[in-house]
Amino acid sequence: MSMFTNPILKGFSPDPSVCAVGEDYYLVTSTFSYFPGVPIYHSKDLVNWKQIGNILDRKEQLPLEGAGHSRGIFAPTLRYHNGMFYMITTNVDHGGNFIVTAEKPEGPWSDPYWLKDAPGIDPSLFFDDDGKCYYTGTRPNPEGPKYNGDWEVWLQELDLETMQLTGVSTKIWAGAMKNAIWPEGPHLYKKDGYYYVMIAEGGTGYNHSITIARSERIDGHYEGYKNNPILTHRHLGKAFPVHNVGHGDLVETPDGQWFLTCLASRIFDGYSNLGRETFLAKVEWEDGWPVVNPGIGRLLAEQEHSLPMVPVEQQEQYDLSEDSPAFMYLRHPQMENYDRESRAGWLRLHATSETLKDLSSPTYLGLRQQAMNYTLTTQLDASSLANDKAEVGLAVVQNDRYAIRLVASPFEEGFTVRKITTIDGVDEVVGEVTGMGALLELSFIGEGQQVKALVKDIESGREDTVAENIDTHYLSTEVAGGFVGCTMGLYVTSDNKGDYADFNWLLQKINQ
Repeated sequence: MSMFTNPILKGFSPDPSVCAVGEDYYLVTSTFSYFPGVPIYHSKDLVNWKQIGNILDRKEQLPLEGAGHSRGIFAPTLRYHNGMFYMITTNVDHGGNFIVTAEKPEGPWSDPYWLKDAPGIDPSLFFDDDGKCYYTGTRPNPEGPKYNGDWEVWLQELDLETMQLTGVSTKIWAGAMKNAIWPEGPHLYKKDGYYYVMIAEGGTGYNHSITIARSERIDGHYEGYKNNPILTHRHLGKAFPVHNVGHGDLVETPDGQWFLTCLASRIFDGYSNLGRETFLAKVEWEDGWPVVNPGIGRLLAEQEHSLPMVPVEQQEQYDLSEDSPAFMYLRHPQMENYDRESRAGWLRLHATSETLKDLSSPTYLGLRQQAMNYTLTTQLDASSLANDKAEVGLAVVQNDRYAIRLVASPFEEGFTVRKITTIDGVDEVVGEVTGMGALLELSFIGEGQQVKALVKDIESGREDTVAENIDTHYLSTEVAGGFVGCTMGLYVTSDNKGDYADFNWLLQKINQ
């Protein structure tokens, strides 16, 4: 039997939803204010995943104007029925709940079907044996919330012809705990004559958990499992290395095995810079109820796996002259600022006056940060920059108020390279090297919560440490708040219209 390591998707991969199509598996996660939205992954073994696209890859599918880093797209659900893929999610500031469809998982995906009279967040779809489709979601207590997080899970039939809700809206559950807070992420399943609704509750932080209830009728009454929660880490203490476990989705293999994907956060010196990631666990059914990792009852860092492994090559170096589904932009990128035509083999990034502090679309191309021990390196040509206030280089971004930058700016006859921290919106230069040329190699070296910044002048061969032992614990949800993990990548800004810089490649390597 093979072994696998958790998480199965490293770095900023929250709210996973998984579905099986024969022996193929597909998975999506939340993206909040990043564009394109909702990455879709393919696997043959539920462990090794390859990103095959992004479902929301057009602006008309994904309005994000002014969205905060932790707004935008919440909790997508992916399902397959009668030759069609369905993805349903919430755009919390621009339109609410909607569905898109595709005949192939890599797309193209349809424009949104916006759902009327569908309050709340975290929608899901369930296709019953009689062909009917049902919407489940979560909404505030219709009588008025009696406390913060007083929400409920509700059900309503969805007309697949009109893509609108029909019939009666019914409350089916409000969570397992007394005065449960934030019952959310509901998914509906049917097994052995019972309907099961599985949810997250307790909030998305340390008290997060997965609970479940069942009914013989789809509209209830749903009886909560006496052994709830079926998965949580809140009882393991804050020294345990994995926190915030919740928001699961069940999947059955063709041979009748069951697994659960869920989110959780790896903790490094008390902080989760990588955000919420996707983990995998084994599920057995006992007395009509699911048991997660029997005999253990928690997520494992390493675990035996019964499915034959089908490895997928993990990319480290990116040829910037080609697009990649892994690339992430903030809100609505002005794609004319990402020029792959003007200089063969290079990516030309045109500067705007927008910065990483603005809730807009600065010229930034990122990747999900996947590890705390990493190397992030790029080679760039800054010779076209004319404004001494221009910046070109690397950034690690938590949100608009928390980030680090390693950037070159024109200065006298050469370039100055600075390491800059942004903490609660305040910039501080923590390291500086002057007299560099325009053709540079910039590197961040992450070693746990400490980061080193390096610069190399390609033409002269000069190498310098710009700063070292820079603490980055503030690039975490525990300090910065919100729901996102960090991204890292290329950045350019300038008040001088016409400024640009060329980038040759980008390397993101996980170090042991």
